[in-house]
Amino acid sequence: MDHRNDSSPSVAVLADDLTSAADGAAPFRRTGHRARILLRDDASERDESAAGVTALDLAGRLLDVAEAAARTRRAARTHAGSDLLLKTVDSTLRGHIAAEIRAAYEGSGRRAALIAPAFPAEGRTTVRGVQRVRGVPVHASEFGRDPVHPAHCSDLAELLPEAVLVDAGRADELPAAIDKGGLIVCSAVTDGDLDRIVDAVDAVDDVLWIGSPGLAAALAARYARPEAMPVPELVPATRPLVVVGSANPATRRQLGNLRAELGSAGVTVATGDPGASVAELSAADARILTLRTPDERHTTATANTLTRHLAEVTRTLVAAGTVDALVLTGGETAAHVLGQLDVAGIELTDEPEPGVARGVLLGSRNIPVLIKAGGFGDDDLLLRLCALAAGAGRSQGEG
Repeated sequence: MDHRNDSSPSVAVLADDLTSAADGAAPFRRTGHRARILLRDDASERDESAAGVTALDLAGRLLDVAEAAARTRRAARTHAGSDLLLKTVDSTLRGHIAAEIRAAYEGSGRRAALIAPAFPAEGRTTVRGVQRVRGVPVHASEFGRDPVHPAHCSDLAELLPEAVLVDAGRADELPAAIDKGGLIVCSAVTDGDLDRIVDAVDAVDDVLWIGSPGLAAALAARYARPEAMPVPELVPATRPLVVVGSANPATRRQLGNLRAELGSAGVTVATGDPGASVAELSAADARILTLRTPDERHTTATANTLTRHLAEVTRTLVAAGTVDALVLTGGETAAHVLGQLDVAGIELTDEPEPGVARGVLLGSRNIPVLIKAGGFGDDDLLLRLCALAAGAGRSQGEG
């Protein structure tokens, strides 16, 4: 089936954490599609009559490799009928990359899996099958030192030895490779390379697409709607809460700049009673509140306790009306927070910057939320996102 002239294919995005789901869906929202993120792949949560993009947080990074693969395989089988099936992967190759790719391919029933993890807008490129961040192989970058999910390998040929490698600029080789079937790793160093990869494939439902926000943006551009679907109204926030669970140095610098520029009130959660954090933030008179985990490394058990406390504090502040918008950084943090709020997911409104998704919570608590992955953005990103939440800023997609 050739959907080249169809502006509204059905799209399913399978992700291993919440920010990856948002990254995969947000470019489609930006090109006019309705887009939702669901926290559970549950038939009771799915609206089969709703057109647009459904992104699923399968939470694979929180599982062991066997269960992550099994969950991915089931989801790929469930959503195999989608016109366009996208499995997102981290652009720094963290998580159960190889196992989930193989599982998604098996479950999808597609002729071939086309793997293009480059995200040039954030300096993540694929050169002869090796994933790099600003020119450095990912395992040798700060992402190789991630205290929770480090990148152990940069070479996709090593991770997936059965795959065929296609260099950047040789997209004309893809149709023949797809005909043969199997896994195909595509190098790409620019957005133009990703556009050429997408344009080289005529039968979109022959392929399982595997990539990061760069590939999602290229697919979304090819299938842009002539008229945008309506989005929920975003009410300007009077007091946003910024929740930082990511240990990535980029996010820590962003938080430091935010507090230095705006004098926000901030709390670092501890492993004790989270009530003290609630009391301190509730009593603050700053117009932006921040909540973070400590900088130092922790055992897995301690890290889980701290993340749970972030979510509990956030839930209490939202329920009391102390805050009226959320800025969430880090996929696991965002998932825990939304889990505590007992919402089905997020209805996306736009992608204000690459790697950032904005929307409203699905359910009774329909407050605005912005989500970004820990390693994305320059040092002023949180400043801009708080301005957007307050209605004082403009997204990069606005004229």
